[in-house]
Amino acid sequence: MNPLGVVCVVACLMAGALATPSSSRQNSLKPAQWLKPSELESTPSLDELSLEQLENMPLEKGAKLMRKLYHLSQINHGVQPAFVPSPSNIPVYIFGSHGEKETSNLKDYVQTAKDMPRFGQQEVTVFVTGLPESLEKAKKTNTKFIQAYVQRNSQKPQSPEGENNSNWESNKPIGGHLVVIDLGHTITNVQRYAALDVDETGKMLAKSLVELTNECVPLENIHVIGQGVAANACGVAGKVFKALTTHKLDRITALDPASQMAKDPKVLTGLARGDAKFVDAIHTSALALGTTRRVGDVDFFPNGPSTGCPGAHNVFDAQLQATRYYTETVFPGNERNFPAVKANCFKEYKNKQGYGKRAYMGINTARDVSGDYMLEVNDQSPYGQRTPANQQKSPHGAHNRNYDY
Repeated sequence: MNPLGVVCVVACLMAGALATPSSSRQNSLKPAQWLKPSELESTPSLDELSLEQLENMPLEKGAKLMRKLYHLSQINHGVQPAFVPSPSNIPVYIFGSHGEKETSNLKDYVQTAKDMPRFGQQEVTVFVTGLPESLEKAKKTNTKFIQAYVQRNSQKPQSPEGENNSNWESNKPIGGHLVVIDLGHTITNVQRYAALDVDETGKMLAKSLVELTNECVPLENIHVIGQGVAANACGVAGKVFKALTTHKLDRITALDPASQMAKDPKVLTGLARGDAKFVDAIHTSALALGTTRRVGDVDFFPNGPSTGCPGAHNVFDAQLQATRYYTETVFPGNERNFPAVKANCFKEYKNKQGYGKRAYMGINTARDVSGDYMLEVNDQSPYGQRTPANQQKSPHGAHNRNYDY
């Protein structure tokens, strides 16, 4: 286990996550042998727990409950990967650089994209949502993510330092398209969230990405971003894409990759380094819905591994913080808002004992960094501690059009 993993396990124990010192020993015990009977009886099953209950539960209480349910699922393998959404039931929204929007589904969106002007000639960002659409904060956060990309793709290239700006005023916008695969739309309850068949869902995503690259998008122009449990499915998609094409996806970004309850204990699944040419991850609820496991070439831990970053009120809010941080870096001029330092734990970072090259969390993360990186964040927007003093909380023009999905 890497040093960060050791720190996280200790922290998890202190938070009441009920793991024993030896995972092999824990897996050999029955739940009644490491939980008090009264505690076991009071623990709701997944089908008894509602999204609204978790949303209204304080962060620490919700985190403790979800970690308990996770450990129970790993011991008795009682959560099977039983939920596989139909491709025709997964909505897909495609946004152009001028805010134009097309609506389709996972089964048909490639043909819809082909019919859009200039699709695939610039970068195509594929964002796979992973939190229930019914959660108002999830909808609001993902809408802001869309606004950020539309604004970014409509910007003109900036003139190089020292050159006359007038020579660049006639340049066309940078361009690009955003494809939102709304997997979260199909996750209508806690049971579906926990029982999502990551492998089968990932295969569906991979087939659509193969079709996309075959039909209209150069491979190097695709950036896949997965949110929560969808990040695990994106990892599988990367593996399957490689198996089908012999090529790797260019980049996968994981926004608080989730701990995976439903899985075959004998098969390594989910997201891992190597699923794309470059894999980066932002962990904001490592001891709640997220994971302490290193999944990328570079893994960022804002304020260290915890149940949630500052400002999060419940477990869903904590997971959404990763999307909020990444979104802030998408708005032009904010790419370096989140400087991070390589460190084995947050205490080491705070004591200025970090080492190696500085990295910037977000859209412009450099590809020549690797390992675990720590940083501090603010508890409200703007979240980055390197945000320019004149930066507005809502960038100019972001609210002028409705990019809701």
